[in-house]
Amino acid sequence: MSQGTKDYYAVLGLERGCTDEEIKRAFRRRARETHPDVNDHDGAEDEFKEVNEAYDVLSDPAKRDMYDRYGTVDPRGGGFPGGADVGDFFGGFGMDDLFSAFFGAVNAGGRRVSLEGRDMMTTLTVELAEAATGVQKEIVVDRLAPCDVCHSTGVAPGGNVVTCPACGGSGQQRTQRRTFLGVMETSRPCERCGQTGRVIDIPCEECQGTGRVPDRQRITVTVPAGVSEGTRLKLAGYGEAGIRGAAAGDLIVTVRIRPHEFLHREGDDLHCRTSVTITQAALGADLVACGLLEDAHIHLSAGTQPGDVVKIKGEGMPRLHGSSRGDLYVHVAVDVPKKLSKRQRELLTELSSELGDERRAKKSNLQRLKEWLGA
Repeated sequence: MSQGTKDYYAVLGLERGCTDEEIKRAFRRRARETHPDVNDHDGAEDEFKEVNEAYDVLSDPAKRDMYDRYGTVDPRGGGFPGGADVGDFFGGFGMDDLFSAFFGAVNAGGRRVSLEGRDMMTTLTVELAEAATGVQKEIVVDRLAPCDVCHSTGVAPGGNVVTCPACGGSGQQRTQRRTFLGVMETSRPCERCGQTGRVIDIPCEECQGTGRVPDRQRITVTVPAGVSEGTRLKLAGYGEAGIRGAAAGDLIVTVRIRPHEFLHREGDDLHCRTSVTITQAALGADLVACGLLEDAHIHLSAGTQPGDVVKIKGEGMPRLHGSSRGDLYVHVAVDVPKKLSKRQRELLTELSSELGDERRAKKSNLQRLKEWLGA
């Protein structure tokens, strides 16, 4: 391994040749040990990021293979280029909420964390042609997933879910005090059980009793034909896992469509531009324009003007969940040559004479208007 290259196996406390499952378990253990909320030395945050960076490399088969071969995931540069974004690693969880949800049901302020998993959001970029035909894409999602050691129960072997001794199962801790008005009773959320009234006497070591652990999963997203920019696709149950087997949230995938080199989309219609010569515009022509999935054949009528638009019905985008398609609009531009050969100049000069350009140039705008009106 080259000098200065990080030893990601050492960061996670592993030996080379370890299994994917060992990498996953080591990451979870090291994440708990190095999290800044429990590790208060000066370099805690950097250490936690390094653990996440090591997991990002070793949990990805392609990156791990590259790292094992060359000591880096980028043989040309040396060193890991950036790593994963720790702030986004758990799907929008704030660090305070993440830590409280990972290690218990209530955060430091006593606020109850919902047992149900939160929805997560991500984006997926597709090509315009893929949006037209529909496509399946694989995405990588980092989420709090069900713990496979305790099967999401949060209970270790020999353990049980029991009534919370702090609140007697009510989820509230009541306090009485005597005042000159009599006995006053107040209540506050039970921090021990997070207002659930139930606790685990022997929690699972893997998930610390929450029934869920951080994990990286590959999920196939089906993008329907005709999808538009900003469409949200919901994958039920692929969001954050619930605490101790509670319902999981959903994964909301926002579709982005990469701009096309030649085509512009407006709703279900497509627009493109084609250039023609002055003779093609004057005489008419049969042309081939850029279509989405295949070339589009168009006919220009004689006397086509710059800016004219030719509509090709049914050559646009498919309508989402429908059987019809939008239209393709071809915007015509007339190219005027900047340089002419001697023969071309002779021909155009002759055409100019035939069209009476010199005579027309001497007429005033008012005269031209009268001629146009037939006055």
